[in-house]
Amino acid sequence: MNQSIKKSQRIIVKIGTSSLIYANGSVNLASIDQLAFSLSALQKEGKEVILVTSGAIGVGLDKLNLKKRPTSIPEQQAIAALGQATLMNIYSQRFSSYNQETAQVLLTRDIIDYPVSRENVTNTIEQLIKMDIIPIINENDTVSVEEMDHQTKFGDNDKLSAIVAGLIDADLLIMLSDIDGFYSANPLENPDAKLYRQIQEINGDLMERAGAAGSRFGTGGMASKLKAAKLILENNQSMILANGSDPRIILDIVAGEEIGTLFSKVNEGRDND
Repeated sequence: MNQSIKKSQRIIVKIGTSSLIYANGSVNLASIDQLAFSLSALQKEGKEVILVTSGAIGVGLDKLNLKKRPTSIPEQQAIAALGQATLMNIYSQRFSSYNQETAQVLLTRDIIDYPVSRENVTNTIEQLIKMDIIPIINENDTVSVEEMDHQTKFGDNDKLSAIVAGLIDADLLIMLSDIDGFYSANPLENPDAKLYRQIQEINGDLMERAGAAGSRFGTGGMASKLKAAKLILENNQSMILANGSDPRIILDIVAGEEIGTLFSKVNEGRDND
């Protein structure tokens, strides 16, 4: 039983596209409903909850019945704009069924980098929390670009969630993925891969185990999650990486059950052997 996790008051949940979109490209309404139920239940319990969500482009592709993601940036940005509006509409419907209000907060990296903008964003999120409204945060994909003189992208929402955790001094980041936690090797390829129960430091060996860029288990997967975990550890915060196939697992995590991989400098007695 993880006592410090049970005591967490301000909790960020990051959910990835794989938990929101079926493999066939359709929106996973059941998963979104389970997510809304779990976060609403925590909010009613008195916890402070923030959701960082991916999925805008995936939802947009489904809305337009497109099976393939377009290659041009303007097309991707247009699909993201449509998808974000549709995704927020779905979230609003599902959270409303549990009498929980939500609000959209779209961020770009330059907002975080400039002190006045950062203060404004922080004040907005803090005020929403005070009003018992769950902030739903995503990157503003319609304007985020990667040109050298205009760096507005966070890189991925794993990093975004860790940055937001530092911004508002969260107690816990729960990162939901399509894997049970961090393994010693790719469990999809190696049946003997060992699940790490707790990691207290991110080192070069772990980054190598995360997989090479471009692999299913690498960039956009474990590599980005380890980079997010590194930020969390640097801020003396905690993060749990767990499988988001059923978002109701959030309630078990907050209840202190030993689930997934815990990234924390505080030794919780989790045995990696």
